[in-house]
Amino acid sequence: MSDNPLVYSTEKGRIKPIEPIITRAKGDGIIRIQRQIAGRKGKGVCVISGFDCDNEQLLQLAAELKKRCGCGGSVKDGVIEIQGDKRDLLKSLIENKGFKVKLAGG
Repeated sequence: MSDNPLVYSTEKGRIKPIEPIITRAKGDGIIRIQRQIAGRKGKGVCVISGFDCDNEQLLQLAAELKKRCGCGGSVKDGVIEIQGDKRDLLKSLIENKGFKVKLAGG
């Protein structure tokens, strides 16, 4: 049955579950930090994107950044979100890690 390309049959229903393919876009080597407030009820967050590392390294980096900034945050879809407007502090912390950083947006 593994060689069968059928996914759904009118007789049996769903034959094989469809697994989503999750891939992240490769970055250009530049980490971008932007401030977003849209859709967050006026609460601002700093969105950090452009990392070319796996999820474990991203979670460790996010935990360290949250600890150093003294605020909350999360990792969603390969992007780190840090609560509050701490772009300058985040930029210096990430540059100390050896990354090239740009402040994006307004």
